[in-house]
Amino acid sequence: MRTVGRMSQNMKVLVADRFEQSGIDGLTNVGCDVSYQPDLKDAALAEVIRETRADVLVVRGTPVTAEMLEGCVLSLVVRAGAGYNTVDVGAASRQGIYVSNCPGQNAIAVAELAFGLMLALDRRIPDNVGDLKAGRWNKKEYSRARGLFGRTLGLIGYGNIGQEMAKRAHGFGMRTIVWSRRFATDAATAVGATSRQTDLAGVPVQIAASPQAIAERADILSVHLALTAATHGFVDGSILERLKPGAYVINTARAELVDAAALERAVRERGVRVSVDAFANEPATATGAFFDAIVQLPNVYGTHHIGGSTDQAQDAIATETVRVIATYKHTGKVPNVVNLAKETPATHMLIVRHRDRPGVLAHVFDRLRSGLINVQETENVVFEGADAAVARINLDQAPSDALLQAIRAGSGDILDLHVIAI
Repeated sequence: MRTVGRMSQNMKVLVADRFEQSGIDGLTNVGCDVSYQPDLKDAALAEVIRETRADVLVVRGTPVTAEMLEGCVLSLVVRAGAGYNTVDVGAASRQGIYVSNCPGQNAIAVAELAFGLMLALDRRIPDNVGDLKAGRWNKKEYSRARGLFGRTLGLIGYGNIGQEMAKRAHGFGMRTIVWSRRFATDAATAVGATSRQTDLAGVPVQIAASPQAIAERADILSVHLALTAATHGFVDGSILERLKPGAYVINTARAELVDAAALERAVRERGVRVSVDAFANEPATATGAFFDAIVQLPNVYGTHHIGGSTDQAQDAIATETVRVIATYKHTGKVPNVVNLAKETPATHMLIVRHRDRPGVLAHVFDRLRSGLINVQETENVVFEGADAAVARINLDQAPSDALLQAIRAGSGDILDLHVIAI
């Protein structure tokens, strides 16, 4: 209750990463007390979280560890970006701290870079530029290119970014086939490699039965999965070995999604051409020394993990971050929350129809406590006129008949109650 009381007055927000001025102004305008310290890391960040007694922490790439979340009053961590793998979500959940993100706000920016990398591979633009700067003219060599029109783009993952990719591929006159976990249980996908169409993004694409089926048909394979325990190393030899010789692979998602050894074999043995925007060993700072074996190979281009780094994308992310925090401040609800249970662990629901009077639910909860029954979730809905209400209380076990009778007999304002299994 102490935190809620402070939230209604002047919520304290610690921004511990680079953040748009428009976002800082937006947070101030909705009544937040903003501390902007973008260079905080590790132990220094943990100390400032405690010293400022911040209610909300905003980060981009800065890791948020379990140690930072202990002994603080944080109630919300906002990852100002699409992913949230840099936040220890498990530790946050154990502390009852919401974790939220800003999905889809940089999707266009990432898709734009992916297409830029695709064109760069096809027309060998970096090599063109390098030779010209070195004083070498070689039109004969660089006139050789396949072109994108009529080619098949394979997308592994079909969320916000994948859908933006499909829109752009349609504009380039390309065919698009996709695989996504959202389609994995579709019976139609078991029929063949491209069994049916969807127009989820407003353009027609074919759904593939498996990532391997996409690799067999794609001229260009682009990876757009979220990084989770289940997708770590997902794009492995079983997929990459099915690519056509000379196919293109684009990864603007996360380095850990792709088996590095299998990708290197595909480059060396099958002439696969690769563009990568994310690396497993990126420097922790914005500048620094860097080495990754994959970018030393011929026919491989790399960029500095800049997929979402356009002015447009950062403004959109800042706006969404402000919306998340303002909604939480004013309603107590968190948009885009990622760490609430997908399904309630409760086994039974107690439904109590009651007069809307002080102490009725307190009596119910007290009796449940005496019966060693835990309340998992509660919803109380008031009828028109505010004379009566109905409470739906999810429980971890069924109350006994004797306990139900004690609840009913203990308050004259209880109109009816019953239990259902859930």
